[in-house]
Amino acid sequence: MASPVWKGTLSFGLVSLPVGLFSARQRHGTRFHQFQRGTSDRIRYRRVNERTGDEVGSSEIVRGTQAEASSSDEYIIVEPSELEEIAPGRSSSLEISAFVPAGDVEALWYDSAYYVAPDSKGSAKPYRLLCQALERSGRLGLTTLVMRERQHLAVVGPQNGVLTLSTLWWADEVRDPEETLPNIPSADLGERDLELAEQLIGAMADEWRPEDYTDDYQERIDELIRAKSAGERVRYAEEGPPPETNVVELTEALRASLRSGEESADRGSGAGAGGRRSAPAGGGKAKASASGGGKATGSASGGGKAKGSAAGGGGGGRSPGRGGAPPEPREAPVSELSKRDLSRLASELDVPGRSKMDRRELEEAVERARSEGAARPAS
Repeated sequence: MASPVWKGTLSFGLVSLPVGLFSARQRHGTRFHQFQRGTSDRIRYRRVNERTGDEVGSSEIVRGTQAEASSSDEYIIVEPSELEEIAPGRSSSLEISAFVPAGDVEALWYDSAYYVAPDSKGSAKPYRLLCQALERSGRLGLTTLVMRERQHLAVVGPQNGVLTLSTLWWADEVRDPEETLPNIPSADLGERDLELAEQLIGAMADEWRPEDYTDDYQERIDELIRAKSAGERVRYAEEGPPPETNVVELTEALRASLRSGEESADRGSGAGAGGRRSAPAGGGKAKASASGGGKATGSASGGGKAKGSAAGGGGGGRSPGRGGAPPEPREAPVSELSKRDLSRLASELDVPGRSKMDRRELEEAVERARSEGAARPAS
């Protein structure tokens, strides 16, 4: 179980309860260290006195800021105890001052997210009460808290049956687009173009399923590390940006996009229940070569995997199914599926805990679910 990053009292009206905040997110990915090239020697950093070059212990380090209207190197030094004394609420208060409509807080304002948990058995009832009341009302509790030596504006709301707290940016921290962006010229939009754009949005409408999306760049990093550990090399075909759509071509580009979506939908409906929306066309193939003559593996840029042998040449894509087309994800061997297809298939098969699985665990879970489905008698 994770440890709380903050503990204090949450209050709304005359109701108060002890709570703890837990980080709701964590970055995935490979953790890299720094080494001197050509050696296995790690690079280390030390905190040193700029003038003397002597290393300074953390207990001897204080903070300072340059004095206002000062052209010299004059700094105002502030002790940690002085910052603690002026912290609002003594750093342990989480008082809801208002309840605002959830839709009024736009994505631009959100910063970090935390789970809120009651810190005692007796606080479970007011915790559940607040969670359900917020869910019914469609509102968020507006509050402030001091954490990590900063005061944060925050909202408390329900998600997945628990309370969450999201810190927000302050109003003077969000940039005005008119002061930040270059001038965006106005454009005359024809009603026909707007209708086509709305039709395209409708044709591409889908449910939000975060498990359907994978980090293709991280998959490439994992493949690169596996290949290097086996003495192999992986090369990917370079991709350029898509060509810019000229104003004259805009209407035709919208029509072509709609036609492409309709053709994909027709192919999907002909594939039966196992059909899924295909990845966008145009992804480059990965080229792999092994330094020792062995097999090399690379990913296609669209997230799907391509395999090729260093010896013997020949195209190394997936084995074609009927009519030369690759098998649908529901029927294809799990080793030939991209992690995105695996995640989608696990979602279809209702595999529990799929969002936290790595590729190997997903392959095993999908294989088990397939076997159980095949063994289950038809109703």
